Amino acid sequence: MNNLANESLAKIVKSNFRTASVFEKYHLDFCCKGKRSLQQACDENHVSVNEVVSTLEEVIAGGNPIVDFDKYTVSALIDYIVNTHHAYVLNESPQLYTWLQKVAAKHGERHPEMLKVFSLFHEVKEELMHHMQKEELVLFPRIKELETLEKEGAHAIGRNHTYITAPVSMMEQEHEHAGELLEQIRILTSNYTPPADACTTYRLSFASLQAFEADLHQHVHLENNLLFSKAIALIEKLTQSSAN
Repeated sequence: MNNLANESLAKIVKSNFRTASVFEKYHLDFCCKGKRSLQQACDENHVSVNEVVSTLEEVIAGGNPIVDFDKYTVSALIDYIVNTHHAYVLNESPQLYTWLQKVAAKHGERHPEMLKVFSLFHEVKEELMHHMQKEELVLFPRIKELETLEKEGAHAIGRNHTYITAPVSMMEQEHEHAGELLEQIRILTSNYTPPADACTTYRLSFASLQAFEADLHQHVHLENNLLFSKAIALIEKLTQSSAN
């Protein structure tokens, strides 16, 4: 038990991706705040670490994860992120936006928090669209280029790595802000619990919001804790090669 409690959230999910569902259940941020130990995260969120560890052990005992993303190459990981998580945002956000707009207009007087929820989702939707475009057009091609250089046995890479590290830092900051916006939505909606008078669209929008947040957590985890770490490791490896 002590071993898991002292491990970082990111490392636990990295070892077994199915543990992400446990952290979702207890509202423990394993993506933007994944460097915290499980003990620290539980203490900060007033959650029993023993209970979380017990749940994690049940999931881990269920067998090996279906997919081990840590074994993916940089290019494969990027393609997965774009085709799965970027595609999810592109496909799901327009419908969710429409539902929330309708709910805010119809129920906003009785449930004024829905006006704020709609405003927050509009903000996160617009930010993510610009964010993903920057990743796909700028950062991801640069990271793939590093992998190509390594495969070709390149021994010449400049020591100015800001063309990678600067956008990585910016993407991490934007991830954190998007996560904060969705956390505000979760709080406003009482953990996506629809009121007794909620119509079908109201209930659908809450279920969709919950799924949207869970997907973003996995999306950000893959980038912050796997892809970007691999990119920095490639830079260090290529820099050492050029120095020898």
